[in-house]
Amino acid sequence: MARLFLLLGGNLGDKAQIFRHARTRLAEELGEIVQLSSMYETEPWGFQSDDLFWNQVVVLETEMDPEAVLAVTKRVELELGRERKAERYSSRLIDIDLLFYDDLVYHEPNLELPHPRMIDRRFVLEPLAEVAADKVHPVFKLSIIELLENCSDHLTVKKLGGPGQ
Repeated sequence: MARLFLLLGGNLGDKAQIFRHARTRLAEELGEIVQLSSMYETEPWGFQSDDLFWNQVVVLETEMDPEAVLAVTKRVELELGRERKAERYSSRLIDIDLLFYDDLVYHEPNLELPHPRMIDRRFVLEPLAEVAADKVHPVFKLSIIELLENCSDHLTVKKLGGPGQ
């Protein structure tokens, strides 16, 4: 069994309902959810929008390989109404990012693990630090809490409430 860390994000629609549905589908397809961060409200990163994002880290135990996990997350995004746009960063109903797959370092054209830009994003590191503060990044050899302390991103990240939100 591999320990999989995912980040849910979205700033459109009924975020509470969409995130609940995403967690349900991910558990059905990938394996047991063993940990959830609180929900965080965050400013958009990389673009302007009046709609704030919600973000949450979901930790699962899975027997699927990373490429199969990616296929499942993309399928769940589509089921929940995700539309891919030409712009890299834009408002969306749901986004599911793979952050870690155990301590695997993996570089393929369609998937990089650990997530290559997570260390620059407070909206990833805050909820990740809640569930895995001492986890050491396999490339940078720093704990998540150390990465958070060194993060140059100063956008607002506000804890909303518990995992079931």
